[in-house]
Amino acid sequence: MTVMTVSPASISPLASPEFAAKRLFRLSIGVFFIGGFLSSAVSLLVPQLKAVLALDYKGALLIQLAFHSSYLFFALPAALAVVRIGYMRAIAFGLSVMTAGCLALAVAQGARQFALVLGALLLLSAGQTVLQIASNTVVTVIGPSRGAAFRLTLLQGFNSLGTVMGPLLSAPFLLAQAGPGEEAAVRASLPFVVSGAVLAALSTAYLAHRGLLGDAAGTAQGLPLRRRRQIFAVLRDPRLLWGTFAIFVYVGAEVTIGTLMTNVLMLPERLSISPVSAGRLVSLYWAGAMVGRFAGAWLMTRIGETALLLYAALGAVLLTCAAIVLPGVAGSAALIAVGLCNAIMYPTIYAMAMPREARLAPLASMWLCMAVVGGAVVPMLTGVLADAIGLLPALLLPALCYVAIAVFAAFCAAPREIPA
Repeated sequence: MTVMTVSPASISPLASPEFAAKRLFRLSIGVFFIGGFLSSAVSLLVPQLKAVLALDYKGALLIQLAFHSSYLFFALPAALAVVRIGYMRAIAFGLSVMTAGCLALAVAQGARQFALVLGALLLLSAGQTVLQIASNTVVTVIGPSRGAAFRLTLLQGFNSLGTVMGPLLSAPFLLAQAGPGEEAAVRASLPFVVSGAVLAALSTAYLAHRGLLGDAAGTAQGLPLRRRRQIFAVLRDPRLLWGTFAIFVYVGAEVTIGTLMTNVLMLPERLSISPVSAGRLVSLYWAGAMVGRFAGAWLMTRIGETALLLYAALGAVLLTCAAIVLPGVAGSAALIAVGLCNAIMYPTIYAMAMPREARLAPLASMWLCMAVVGGAVVPMLTGVLADAIGLLPALLLPALCYVAIAVFAAFCAAPREIPA
């Protein structure tokens, strides 16, 4: 796959392309880490508010609907923002919006108002939408195109480190003695207050380095975003079209399993453990993704990315099915191990789906980020199934999502068609 590179002319005269790439990579580590931390912490709101507010699965999973639906609503404005103000300023703006979302979520937790929680999550994910389009795209385009999947996979490893730390650090605050009361509400708000402070510091750092890439928006110059046909014309590339669908089902499956795992591990036929213990064990699921991403970055130097994606998807199908039918520790371990298979999926699909033309990157990234709405749709559908047929049989839906990813990997094995 060929991904564009930023030309030397677009780099600030004070920084060489190599210096800019290294500095940007280091800044990106913090962005990817805190994004992962918040994603896994938000997942713990499902068992927390399900217990506090006596919700069914469908009602509790409105949390993921609110958190991920903004990718559909705000992806186009986010892409426009990247083009107009440049990558660095767009990232700083996204971090600032996420800061406001974290503070709003802390207030909503204190008020124990479900509608306020959903609104705060929508604000938080609006900022994350801007952040993903800007940060994912600039990481893939600055530097050699051949290493795009490697760089993104490595940074996703730090994202996974954040998802591991999220349950470990947040579960005692969100799930311990979950219930009404001022003390419990204040305790539950603390993870989001701290996260807001970290996001504010990162936003300041990006503003301080806003000239690092020079006119970063110049990578998209000549792209007539006001023409509606241009927005959809980019999907004439079959790889991008099916890659968008692959991102949709991947995020949907990963979020569904990560969100419902606490409840699965609490089942008598699985581990029958307390909410805090189950919430902390979810960190092993995200730890598998972390280890797998660092290992995947190494494996990509030896195995083709298409083959690696296919093997990972098939492994996820087998493990999810095993988690449904195997009792006790075996079934629980199989579900946790799905995280290892998830490891390389997002960055690999993202890099493989990006178009060859440099100027189309922001629009392509827009579609790929819009596909993250799968994290809203698939969990909700799984919740409806869980209420109807039971929690474990409902996991067949994420298993089918992994089948679709395997099909995409097989499709990418063929030479890429160049759209007319």
